[in-house]
Amino acid sequence: MTSNFSTSRRKALKLGLAATLAAPAVARAQQGWPNGPITWVNPFPAGGGTDVFARPLAAQVGEQLGVQILIDNKGGAGGTVGASQAAKMKPDGQTFFVGAIHHTIAPSVYKNLDYDLEKNFEPITMIALVPQVISINPNKIPAKTAAEFIAYLKANPNKVNYASAGAGTAHHLAGELFKLETKTEIVHVPYRGAGPAMQDLLAGNADMMFDGMGTSAQQIKAGKLRGLAVATTERVPEFPDMPTAAEIGVPAWIVSTWYGLWAIKGTPEPIVKRMYDEVVKALKSPKLQAIWKEQLAQTGGESQAEFAKRIRTEIEKWQKVVNAAGVKLD
Repeated sequence: MTSNFSTSRRKALKLGLAATLAAPAVARAQQGWPNGPITWVNPFPAGGGTDVFARPLAAQVGEQLGVQILIDNKGGAGGTVGASQAAKMKPDGQTFFVGAIHHTIAPSVYKNLDYDLEKNFEPITMIALVPQVISINPNKIPAKTAAEFIAYLKANPNKVNYASAGAGTAHHLAGELFKLETKTEIVHVPYRGAGPAMQDLLAGNADMMFDGMGTSAQQIKAGKLRGLAVATTERVPEFPDMPTAAEIGVPAWIVSTWYGLWAIKGTPEPIVKRMYDEVVKALKSPKLQAIWKEQLAQTGGESQAEFAKRIRTEIEKWQKVVNAAGVKLD
């Protein structure tokens, strides 16, 4: 009897050991994670739209995980410098990448990217989606309506400039799409991020921006900027008098700036899944819901598969715009 019990126990232990050894290394990798502070690489300077959402989200997720999540701003070249650096980081679950729609445009406009958004990163989820708006400095452009603005552009070809978060960003391509659809000419002035661009717009060193509501809304409410139209199919509740793209006669000008979180490709799947779960949980918190509402942003949280599909769709969409506009960067 004792012998049979011992034999059974040995078999059970052997089976348990075999199961443990058979478990993928990635499943065991989550044990002990997170191992100290986590870094989220933000490929834009501090103060831009990405920061507006990344910092409070990182604080909330860090609180949930019991660790500090640091935001490492690495701006330059429309977000591609930081993306390139992040792509080469160790996939150990201690480093993640906070990117944006701009990174689905980059493959079409930059010839020599040394990273691939779909091959070097693992999509986690979209964290926020913000409609774009035409924001003008009222001291530089006299137009009070979108119709007056378009007429002003046609009367003054290449005399108005628009600031962007960088060449190849959504701000830039939104401008190119607008120019194509309205048959106007506006000079593009790229900056190292939405923050610096906004500062120059407010200072009068730039005339206008095709900007995300996340950085323009408060300035429009304060009267420092004038919002002429939103690049959406429906009006934004917070600005009920601001017309949509279709209402100003440019129905194809539909652009939203979205932000997302990626893991470095090769990061153990259990860690990726855990980060996804924590981000979705954080996005439901009253604190973040209030911030997102203040920024007129739609809350993210879509599945990894849905986010991956969004990325592929956006890459294809912007490739067509880039080809039509003839945009190319070194």
